[in-house]
Amino acid sequence: MYARRRHAYFVMMGTCIALFVLAWGVVRLWSVPVAVGMCLVAMVIPPLAAMIANRRGPEDRWWDDPSGDPESDAWWDELDGKKGPRPPR
Repeated sequence: MYARRRHAYFVMMGTCIALFVLAWGVVRLWSVPVAVGMCLVAMVIPPLAAMIANRRGPEDRWWDDPSGDPESDAWWDELDGKKGPRPPR
């Protein structure tokens, strides 16, 4: 799944760069407003690409990885309902 997100990110960023280069290298010779519009579209692509690249799917199990602190892990397991309440100290 990571490869698919990475591929989508690079395609979107490549599209962004292509829009900028075409807008000011070619399209501006015929129509400056269209070139500006292309740049406005290209301006929206990087934040969307970052959101897609950093999105977590249901198969990405980052939320239940142990932190390494036994007390904290026991506390979170209790909150998640995985284990019963902790014994008192």
